[in-house]
Amino acid sequence: MILCCGEALIDMLPRETRDGEPAFAPFPGGAVFNTAIALGRLEAGPGFFCGLSNDLFGQMLVDTLKASNVSTDLAPRPDKPTTLAFVKLDDGHATYTFYDENTALTSLRRSDLPDLTADVDAMFFGGISLAEGPSAEAFEAFMIREATARVTMIDPNIRPSFIKDRDAYVTRVRRMMAAADIVKLSDEDLIWLEGDGAVADHARALIARGTKLVLITEGAKGATGYTDAHTVFVPSQKVDVVDTVGAGDTFNAGVLYALQKAGLLTKSAIAAMTDDAMRDALAMGARCAAITVSRAGANPPKLSEL
Repeated sequence: MILCCGEALIDMLPRETRDGEPAFAPFPGGAVFNTAIALGRLEAGPGFFCGLSNDLFGQMLVDTLKASNVSTDLAPRPDKPTTLAFVKLDDGHATYTFYDENTALTSLRRSDLPDLTADVDAMFFGGISLAEGPSAEAFEAFMIREATARVTMIDPNIRPSFIKDRDAYVTRVRRMMAAADIVKLSDEDLIWLEGDGAVADHARALIARGTKLVLITEGAKGATGYTDAHTVFVPSQKVDVVDTVGAGDTFNAGVLYALQKAGLLTKSAIAAMTDDAMRDALAMGARCAAITVSRAGANPPKLSEL
């Protein structure tokens, strides 16, 4: 099982009424939630861990996860509201305003962390769940606790407007990246974290700190994978873009699915990754992301669509 650990929330996506008035429609979302859904649709048998509210939005999240064959057995169900993210789209690019005080996500504590069984062979972390407070500390503790026994992957998927203490956030994310087997970052997130400089130099610096495989996405250009021995670039697939919501999250799922299918989702296999294996994983990530950006919202493809 690939256990996806991080936020589930409701994306309030911009719509228009029949009278032409602006409106918002609720859609289940969140970076880690989207990755879990994408893995479920790829028939990878994932699980999901985060606080899931008992309110009507929380039930919507649970129902959506289960409909995509994602297990929620490990997720606590607190009597707290669900996080809401209002989305603004400019030329297909999404920006977010979050309502996240005292929610099911931010109420998560270390005492909520489950004991894992041997069937959990990989864990994925990221998103706004790492931004602030005791819940972010709990997710970090979960990853550090399990990183020696299972493959771990992190995609910070940075939302600067959600981060109140940049120094604390950067320190936390750098600790987690150093402990992770796989780190995925957009080129924008990489520069935000590490400062100006060449992407390749920053990626190599992450490997020097302990990461085995670094994946850098560059939007419509494509994605590059780095190990201590190899560098592989895969171009994006060309499609008519509707919006970019969930593109990176789906890319993550495609990569993890490809590694799982190839029998490479082990710590030793990631450490010894060949350029052909890395190319195959990047290509699957790009293929899945291309389908997602070709339709509205975070709507990852099913395996049958590939």
